[in-house]
Amino acid sequence: MDDEPDFMEPLTNRLTLRKLKVHNATNGADALKLLDQEPMDVVVLDVKMPGMSGLDVIRHIKKAHPLVEVIMLTGHANLEVSIEGMELGAFDYLLKPAVIDELVYKIQDAFQKKTLQEKKISALKETASK
Repeated sequence: MDDEPDFMEPLTNRLTLRKLKVHNATNGADALKLLDQEPMDVVVLDVKMPGMSGLDVIRHIKKAHPLVEVIMLTGHANLEVSIEGMELGAFDYLLKPAVIDELVYKIQDAFQKKTLQEKKISALKETASK
């Protein structure tokens, strides 16, 4: 999710070319609605947006969808915001413009973490039902 079309459109194209399924939202409220309607594994989120901030969006995501991993993007090297995002549960952060290979690697890593967490939860449920 990003509010800058000049950044989001090429990024979407590059991720799609790498066989990733991509959904776009240009603000936090739309992103949260989309996430409620469409299951997702990883959200790439701009920290600074009009209206709801990226940190507010992370709070909502982690409350409603705690296993969804969030990668923050910021055009501003603000260490405090990045630390706060990580404390709220973000998987990682990158500075914009993100190197596409690095972003894809982080997305894959975040997906693996989510998948592992889901397997652990499933195993615990199986053990508890026996």
